[in-house]
Amino acid sequence: MRALDDIDRRLIFELRNDSRVTVKALAETLHVSRGTAQARLDRLLRDGVIRRFTIEVGPGAEEDVVRAVTTIQVTGSTAGRVARHLRGMATVREVHTTNGTWDLVAELTAPNLVVLDATLNEIRSLAGVANTETSILLRSL
Repeated sequence: MRALDDIDRRLIFELRNDSRVTVKALAETLHVSRGTAQARLDRLLRDGVIRRFTIEVGPGAEEDVVRAVTTIQVTGSTAGRVARHLRGMATVREVHTTNGTWDLVAELTAPNLVVLDATLNEIRSLAGVANTETSILLRSL
């Protein structure tokens, strides 16, 4: 993967603010041609720098789902393998590495507690997972 330059970083910044922005508007904001903006976007997608476009919903829009944060401690050098498995799970929204006692943090979204419990059981059963701790998110402020 090629290193990101200033234009790439600014393009990603603009898309994080509004993933529906047009290529024409991106080009104008970045002071590049429309062709350059499109080529940059295509390359970032092809190289996996941008994995997906998504939405952010406002507070209260997902009151009927269960959200949680799970911290995960792994044994040895299994963090990469565990993280890859987590990213493939439907209820896992994000996976982050961290420092300290915990090696990974997973953000979870489930339609109910039964599905959340099944997700946690699957995570705990992964080879290399030594310990987990989960906090259910009650309300966004």
